[in-house]
Amino acid sequence: MKISTFASRSALTATGLALAMVLLAVPPALAQGKPASAPQGAPVPRILVIDRQALLRQSKVGQSIAQQVQAMTKAAESELKGENESLRREGATLQQQVAILAPDVKAQKIKAFEAKQAAFQQKVQLRQNQIRYGVAMAQRQVEAVAGPIVQKIMTERGANLMIDRQAIVIGAPGLDVTPQAIQLLDQKLPSVKVQLATPPVDLLQRMQPQQQ
Repeated sequence: MKISTFASRSALTATGLALAMVLLAVPPALAQGKPASAPQGAPVPRILVIDRQALLRQSKVGQSIAQQVQAMTKAAESELKGENESLRREGATLQQQVAILAPDVKAQKIKAFEAKQAAFQQKVQLRQNQIRYGVAMAQRQVEAVAGPIVQKIMTERGANLMIDRQAIVIGAPGLDVTPQAIQLLDQKLPSVKVQLATPPVDLLQRMQPQQQ
């Protein structure tokens, strides 16, 4: 019998979401080689580059989200630790008793214990999903501010195409506007509040298989 625990994976999952969330839906592209001739009448590409991951890692709001998620995860681990330890002790005791219990009594005790395990695991998964959904809600607030910032930079620089830095193999210097975007994002939105939030039932059902 295995005892479900609130493993550190929850911290890694939630923090990863906070640090790796996508702010701008920019399709991948490669800035290398000689560009193909543009069709007649098509605009000439004027390209800028942004590192979306760095925007979250290095911006004040991204760091704020990560810190809050870490605190939430530690609080959840502390809250659930007592129940987890109680289950461990009960499981150890039951393992010692099964050899001497009558078959029907043993079956009843094992069934009851497994039900407790399942209930505890559901509680753990619910808290993980509440943290993940809270991060998603915070992400929306960041997106609402970061999108116009990137548009503003593109307009000021006369660009018509923004490419994610992760998609670049070779690129000319001077195209990366990440530092400017971080500076503006820090001014506009230095932090957001990440709150525990229970996902809607349909989303919650889709999230459950991902955690199996």
